[in-house]
Amino acid sequence: MRPNVEMVLGLKPDLILQSAGRREAMAPVNQLRAHGLKVAVFNQQGFEDLFSVIQRLGVLTGEQDKAQALVDALKGTLDDVERRLRNVRQRPKVFFEVRYPNLLAAGKGSIVDDIIRRAGGTNCIDANKKLVRLNMEALIAANPDLYVVQRGPMNQNPSNPGDRPHFQVLAAVQHNRVLVVDEQAFSRPGPRAVEAVVELARFLHPDVWN
Repeated sequence: MRPNVEMVLGLKPDLILQSAGRREAMAPVNQLRAHGLKVAVFNQQGFEDLFSVIQRLGVLTGEQDKAQALVDALKGTLDDVERRLRNVRQRPKVFFEVRYPNLLAAGKGSIVDDIIRRAGGTNCIDANKKLVRLNMEALIAANPDLYVVQRGPMNQNPSNPGDRPHFQVLAAVQHNRVLVVDEQAFSRPGPRAVEAVVELARFLHPDVWN
């Protein structure tokens, strides 16, 4: 999030990879470049971005064939999920909790949105942002069919939504449609994002997996 310039310089890397996003991260990147280091910055908001990054990393590391094989395997898994969901008409509304308290949700500008869509759901947060701050009134108005809670560095030891004040009015909580997931798989763009699609699709549409 905020690279330590002195530490990175001390490591004397041949190549530095930086994920775009926070503006605070770009100032150290520019300093590293000023010292003559090679920095590749990637912005991944969906699976097509992710596949492009993997292929470009293959070029940068001299492993184009391995990179392409990985992309082909990941695409194959996503194609299988798409085939299974082809005749599914109902697309449940999904809310993805990034952090609580000070509720933060995943918006349309995140890879989470692509995961939800490919898993046969609809992101009930329509804002074209990666992260969206919400108050309780907005969450109640969204009234998701499924409430997804990520657990990880951004949301350590999250409480059960059913035990929180006012959350009992949500349809997802009333019908026990709450899913706790690994932040590293869902919110960190990488090959495990495909595993996230499969996990969410199984939960949303268990009938097509039997």
